[in-house]
Amino acid sequence: MERLIDGPADAPASLLLAHGAGAPMDSPFMAAIATGLAERGWRVVRFEFPYMAQSRLSGQRRAPDRLPKLLEAFRWQVAQETHRPLFIGGKSLGGRVASLLVDELAAGVGVGGCLCFGYPFHPPGKPEQLRTEHLERLTTPTLILQGERDSFGKRAEVEGYALSDAIAVQWIAAGDHSFKPTRSSGLTEDGNWAAAVALADRFGQQVLARN
Repeated sequence: MERLIDGPADAPASLLLAHGAGAPMDSPFMAAIATGLAERGWRVVRFEFPYMAQSRLSGQRRAPDRLPKLLEAFRWQVAQETHRPLFIGGKSLGGRVASLLVDELAAGVGVGGCLCFGYPFHPPGKPEQLRTEHLERLTTPTLILQGERDSFGKRAEVEGYALSDAIAVQWIAAGDHSFKPTRSSGLTEDGNWAAAVALADRFGQQVLARN
């Protein structure tokens, strides 16, 4: 199982979507986002980084590959994807890798934008270890969807970061790193996933309308 593809073959645009560090491309979160966008007319292609593909084969959990290998794997997946217009993105780690590549790929092969679902701004409990330097100078349209209480970057923290004007941040109410809300909020995980899909769809449509 190298790739999972949802949505119509003649969709107006495709999204190449990478998973997070600890869960594969067919996790409930990834499935909800992919099928939700497919129902809105997008073609969504999910793939796995080498370490996760190896973990699937061996049945043993593996640590993520080092960043150069992740970047190389993402570039390779983009090269296989001939359907245009093309957006790239991912959950957590996958979104971070996409954001590191999007300006390069926008200039090189015309990638139109980036979608990050739960960006890992810093490791949990280590707010001083920021992963935002490249986000300060991004020029390609990027949407970060972030749970308000995400331990990788809570709303109060993220709103103080110096991010590029090309980046929009939308907040998932009471959500954690996978957008799961608190019980007291009265919200549901499925509802928050649906809200994320709606925001991602709107972002993509706005970018397409400008091009």
